[in-house]
Amino acid sequence: MQKEHVVVYREPGKFAAWPANYGIWSWGDEIVVGFTLGHFKGGEQFHTRDKSRPFLPMQARSLDGGLTWDVIPTPCHTPGNRGLSADEHMDPALWALTAIDADPLLPPPGDINFTHPDFALMCGRTGLLAGSRSWFYVSYDRCHSWQGPYELPMFDQTGMAARTDYLVDGPDTCTLFLTAAKPNGEEGRVFCARTTDSGASFDFVGWVTPEPKGFTIMSASVRLANGRILSAVRCAERDEVTNVRSCWIDLYASDDNGVTWQQFGRPVPDAGNGGNPPTLTVLQDGRLAMTYGFRDAPFGMRAILSSDNGQSWNDPIHLSDGAGNHDLGYPRTVQRSDGTMVTVYYTNDDPQGERYIAATLWTVGQ
Repeated sequence: MQKEHVVVYREPGKFAAWPANYGIWSWGDEIVVGFTLGHFKGGEQFHTRDKSRPFLPMQARSLDGGLTWDVIPTPCHTPGNRGLSADEHMDPALWALTAIDADPLLPPPGDINFTHPDFALMCGRTGLLAGSRSWFYVSYDRCHSWQGPYELPMFDQTGMAARTDYLVDGPDTCTLFLTAAKPNGEEGRVFCARTTDSGASFDFVGWVTPEPKGFTIMSASVRLANGRILSAVRCAERDEVTNVRSCWIDLYASDDNGVTWQQFGRPVPDAGNGGNPPTLTVLQDGRLAMTYGFRDAPFGMRAILSSDNGQSWNDPIHLSDGAGNHDLGYPRTVQRSDGTMVTVYYTNDDPQGERYIAATLWTVGQ
């Protein structure tokens, strides 16, 4: 295996994190990835951020397949020009949720061309629990500008916490994988919704997972050549007797275009302290690749591969090890035109140091 580590964004005193909440898009060797940027505050071991200062959306672009990156504020409008998908990391006075009434979300446009060659879609949200709201943006210029924010329905749920996970099914049809707050208001449970009218409306299609005791959130989904949809899901549950929290990644499959789902294995039985969201990528050679952050020692990034459409997976490949602690991961992964994988994530070298965005470029043989 060959691998190379590069820094996407790193500044002392800053807290740059959570690419999985925003998304990654690629056109050959041009790659764009989103993240959020706030301020570091020492003392805590995990999520050592200053909640009294804003977290604002950022976007990194590489034109050379992930070797070098340029970073700018994400060129999108957020309610009140506040944070994107980051209310839980700020004090309530800074929340996007409290700005929506004065700066409302837009109705969906209904003229989206999902198969435009330079198309990208990005989801946004306020928080994670009951009352959270979600929306989306579209771009036709490779993320140089974003149109929106367009409101997503509540789908009769207590809250909506959308992250970017979608399948383009045609010029006017797109399937979104979203996380709803549970009836008790806690996070969360994954379902899929679909538009067949160019984004004018979205219909609930099906629950990906049963209602969990803990949560099933942050899906990563692909459609196989045979039409089957696979969705990998971040899972956690606390034992009622021991109070120990287990965190893992499950895989679900649908053979009826998302209406019904069955569990299709547990590719990652242990994702470490707090767990991590997966990525899921169909490689050029037909294999599946999943990447995730492993939040126990030796803290770092992992990858697993499947040669049988997700029925079995190899032992984890260590993309990186030796982070300062478990405040890491939330990756997004794409494959370059030459077959090299580019996995972007957040990490740290010291629990009392800045959090930064890194990328690992890696290749594996057959």
